Amino acid sequence: MLCVMHLPLSRDLFTLPRDLTWVMHCAEGPVPIRAADAAHAFLTKELAPWTLGVEEWLKIPQRARAEAARLLGAEASQVTLTHSTSAALTILAQTLALGPGDEVMVPRGEFPSNAWPWRALESRGVLFREVPLWPGHTSGAACLNSTPPPVDVDPELRLLEALRPETKLLAVSWVRFQDGLTLDLPRLYDGCRGRGVILAVDGIQGAGTLPIDLSVTDAFATGVHKGLLAPQGHGLLWTSDALRAAMHPMGSWMSVADADLGSRPYTDLQREWLTDGRRFEQGGQHGLGLSALTESLRVLNEATVTAIRAHTHELTQALLQALRRTPAFEAEAARLLELFARGRIHHLVGLHHHGRGSAFLNALLETARAQGIYATAREGYLRIAWHGYHDETDLERVCHWLQGTPA
Repeated sequence: MLCVMHLPLSRDLFTLPRDLTWVMHCAEGPVPIRAADAAHAFLTKELAPWTLGVEEWLKIPQRARAEAARLLGAEASQVTLTHSTSAALTILAQTLALGPGDEVMVPRGEFPSNAWPWRALESRGVLFREVPLWPGHTSGAACLNSTPPPVDVDPELRLLEALRPETKLLAVSWVRFQDGLTLDLPRLYDGCRGRGVILAVDGIQGAGTLPIDLSVTDAFATGVHKGLLAPQGHGLLWTSDALRAAMHPMGSWMSVADADLGSRPYTDLQREWLTDGRRFEQGGQHGLGLSALTESLRVLNEATVTAIRAHTHELTQALLQALRRTPAFEAEAARLLELFARGRIHHLVGLHHHGRGSAFLNALLETARAQGIYATAREGYLRIAWHGYHDETDLERVCHWLQGTPA
């Protein structure tokens, strides 16, 4: 069994009880105590608003963009503060010049955040198309009938071969929410760039646990309440300089020059649109939430996503090796170990039900909660999500729970 000598994220950063194992940051991540303290400090100042001057207000979103840029390996000027993944992708959809006959293509089975913003463009004549990623891949009402990703899965080949002359944008999840399959973004970007196709990435299931190279995307969107360990209600949108220049402004009063300085009359409309990420931000910022978000990002930056990735890699490998000796999951663990060796899965382990259905998964979750373990199931997969705060005790408890499953 894994011997965890050092945790990238100390348990002392959180209020996680020792008798509880939370392996579901893929749904909701625990917020660090420091983030809650930062929110409390801001709210205390709101009780005396005369202590919050204009300069202090301006620093709050500036600090959030700076920490986000540090984590993403970007420039703060490239970051747009949003309300969620959905909001970020909606901004992208609504500001791009997509019109009648243009097509947006997505993999089959995307989370709704990466589907409805594009479906909303159908009223403009924009086409929306889903592409299955492997033989037997189904979704929607038939999701439980889907086969899981095979060990030789090649989603990039299927997506690139499916591009058509009318395809203007490919929108993908970096890490898929149900099965944990991780897509090869450099390969997709190279294929899209050669065809003049924009590559937009929903990164919420990888942000905070996997390092990202933004040079192989055109746009990257994520909410902050999962792997980024911040409260719900905020998101991040990164756009390349070239793509941002081609996007229409959203029309907020804060998206023009000198809007936040008070150096010109507010009714002076002779201004230029901003060219950085603020071009798409919607009005005044939520100082309470951004105060917490900034501190959550700072915690992750201090630990480094690289260290978190190495730690979760060990946890995933140890779990799958244990399940390889468990009759109820032997075949599934063998499949996942091969995908793991090929770099297709990382911190998010999706155990397929293999015909046993939702009742089987729900029973597993009930057993887990009785043992103080909190996991999730989505569309035929039991999900175990590792992060930098999980230790050997968490691993042993999860293994003990799953090894007790009848074959």
